[in-house]
Amino acid sequence: MTEVYDIPLHTLSGEPTTLAELRGQAVLVVNVASKCGLTPQYTALERIHERYDGFSVVGFPCNQFGGQEPGTAEEIQTFCSTTYGVTFPMMEKIDVNGPDRHPLYAELVTTEDGDGNAGDIQWNFEKFLLDPAGKVVGRFRPATTPEDEAVTTAIEAVLPAV
Repeated sequence: MTEVYDIPLHTLSGEPTTLAELRGQAVLVVNVASKCGLTPQYTALERIHERYDGFSVVGFPCNQFGGQEPGTAEEIQTFCSTTYGVTFPMMEKIDVNGPDRHPLYAELVTTEDGDGNAGDIQWNFEKFLLDPAGKVVGRFRPATTPEDEAVTTAIEAVLPAV
């Protein structure tokens, strides 16, 4: 299995990066979209991002589900910051399924959800929890909100001691 911290990424502004700067923290990776019925989950994602020390949400815009993230990087950034006050890291728009699936998601989709199902991302706002060592320890389907007890309990179980 590839070390998720080493997979090359780009920020929403196009800068090369990795998740390595988040090593030692719990991380919730989420594929996001601006024009989805689940878009209001940005509010809860920001709240949990701010709530926990040693924790970060990381958003990955994706336009593969109903064309619900059609914007440019600048439009996405403006929408997220002005509409939802997003301060967590946002990465470049990527594919999470199919032949052009980003390498990070190629690793993530091997993780089973609570019902024992792995495989393709179902829709926008699917969530993956990484422990501080970068191991995927939870997968939450789109309808599970960021502040659902299953999500917050899983986050609290892997928070680093501060």
